[in-house]
Amino acid sequence: MEYKAIVLDLDGTLTNDAKEITPRVKETLLAAQERGVKVILASGRPTYGIRQLADELKVSHFGGFVLAYNGGCIIDWNTKETIYNTILDETLVPELYEAARASGCEILTYQGDVIATTSVKNKYVMHEAFINKMPLIQYDDFLGQVIHPINKCLIVGDPKVVAALEKTLGAKMEGRMNVYRSAGFFLECVPLGIDKATSLDFLLSRIGIGREETIAVGDGYNDLSMLRFAGLGVAMANAAREVLDEADYVTYSNQEDGVAHVVEKFILNTK
Repeated sequence: MEYKAIVLDLDGTLTNDAKEITPRVKETLLAAQERGVKVILASGRPTYGIRQLADELKVSHFGGFVLAYNGGCIIDWNTKETIYNTILDETLVPELYEAARASGCEILTYQGDVIATTSVKNKYVMHEAFINKMPLIQYDDFLGQVIHPINKCLIVGDPKVVAALEKTLGAKMEGRMNVYRSAGFFLECVPLGIDKATSLDFLLSRIGIGREETIAVGDGYNDLSMLRFAGLGVAMANAAREVLDEADYVTYSNQEDGVAHVVEKFILNTK
């Protein structure tokens, strides 16, 4: 199969544990793009948090795309045109806030180039800021201070608590919005029907690439849909067990240039 697109999760996939793209991964992805393969970055991060990595890979130069907010927003990185965008129903945000606080978790959202949160000192909130390289601002009156529209909220906390909350809040919000973990301590709260596969389907149809001509690579729970959807679904060795079990292929970890191995084997044919 000649693959025409590769879709990459960022954290735990494209980047190593220092949140950096290694030289080998960068080299192989640039080579793939030189051959005409489209690079699509698909992440739960806000658009601002993806910008640096997209520019490092010259995604704009080669006509690639960014899927931010778990696919809730798609940007043509060459023209910077937003070609798909979904907004979180603001009437549901109070329910998310109450569920988070009742569980001892914190909640955050994105306001331009800053992260607004109920606690700037929470370690999971600080981790989200580190990932995206975005400053934090504390909203003591979160519901009153958030400026809508927003694309998503993120609830953060102890993994056991977040796992339990995923079930209870997911059931409560069924038919109104999507709730799922992207990491053990991150609970994504996004508009109904939004996941990486849904947005990828929309994008591929628009640019004329078949799902069977697409490789998707990821490590988290929120990557499952796109791994199932793509012609070749690849899990990182560091992926969650559920992701490993459903992948078509398992590559090396994000600390071992796992993405480079995939590109070399299935696109550049040098392995």
